[in-house]
Amino acid sequence: MIRIKNIRAISAAILITSGCTNLHAANADKTLYPIVFAHGMGGYDNVLGYDYWGNDYGTFVLDTCDRFLEFSCNSHVDKNQQSFVSSVTPFQDSVYRGTELADNIESYMATSGAEYVNIVSHSQGGVDSRKAAHELELRKGYPVVKSHISIQSPHRGTPVLKYAYENYGNSLVDFFAGYYGNAIYNGNNDTTAVAKQFIYDDIDPNDGMTTGNKYFNELYPSDTRAIEHSASILATQSAMNLNPGFWLFWQTNWNIDADGYCIDDCDNDGAAGQGDGDISDRDDDGIVGLNSMQQGYRLEYTQKFFGFNQISQRNDLGYVSDINHPNEVQMTSMEGVFDQDHLDVIGVGPDTFDEMEFYAAITHYIASLGY
Repeated sequence: MIRIKNIRAISAAILITSGCTNLHAANADKTLYPIVFAHGMGGYDNVLGYDYWGNDYGTFVLDTCDRFLEFSCNSHVDKNQQSFVSSVTPFQDSVYRGTELADNIESYMATSGAEYVNIVSHSQGGVDSRKAAHELELRKGYPVVKSHISIQSPHRGTPVLKYAYENYGNSLVDFFAGYYGNAIYNGNNDTTAVAKQFIYDDIDPNDGMTTGNKYFNELYPSDTRAIEHSASILATQSAMNLNPGFWLFWQTNWNIDADGYCIDDCDNDGAAGQGDGDISDRDDDGIVGLNSMQQGYRLEYTQKFFGFNQISQRNDLGYVSDINHPNEVQMTSMEGVFDQDHLDVIGVGPDTFDEMEFYAAITHYIASLGY
């Protein structure tokens, strides 16, 4: 296992039949190819002071128990599981960050001897990963990425960044600094670029460049040219499982509404799709709406009181390769969506979510695909 800047990694479960597939993650099988972890916006070695790919105690989610009497590790994964945690510029658009991710993967392949990789990503990392996969295919001449699993990624934009861009303008970097600290002023960070990236349509036709998820998705789809198998995990918050920071958005009646059918950004909120106007329904995770999250197959994560948790592939919902044009069911169905806010799955807690079992289930799922 290789760690970069103390960021963290992942695991899984499945049985592929018609409709839905199931498999428990008692002890996750080892994947054939290494798993690369791609972090979201604001991530590097941590996010908001928490280890990015860690549980509530800071243990890397794919830290294998490969040493005698080792307890701070994930006992659900194979002790020989290979993983690699990439780090890219925290605040940049996904063309920039995706190229950095491709560079990191290519360097890892050279040192490890790996010919292929799997990618597990969170938030912006899911969008970065599609750029990285296409870049690697161009460099190597074959699809390097065997599988890509994105978790709560804004593939079709998020209203949060349009709100920030339109309300803070030139002080956008100061707005982000209020959440992330003064490190945002360092290096190659560009908050304006990342804001424009996650507004679905091109926000400024006069700036000499075409930006936004819509154009990005045309260039870097989740098809098999660069990624053999794509899937996504969708999670949304409920009134019973609400991050205190996101609760403030509710109090100001700011609605990240996203469970209605509409191909383009029909309510002009910065994300494709539209909602039903109900601010308290579970159609977003506090940052990303349901309409933005699916690419490839939809995966269902089931948490059990007894026995190990499981992942199922929702074959009945079909495959989304053209992210700009999912069908009505893919945009509105709540099937397979579980309750967790945008930060729960990366160990920003404390909470009751078991990150170790979650990533073990993902690892097992990838292994079941033969990757």
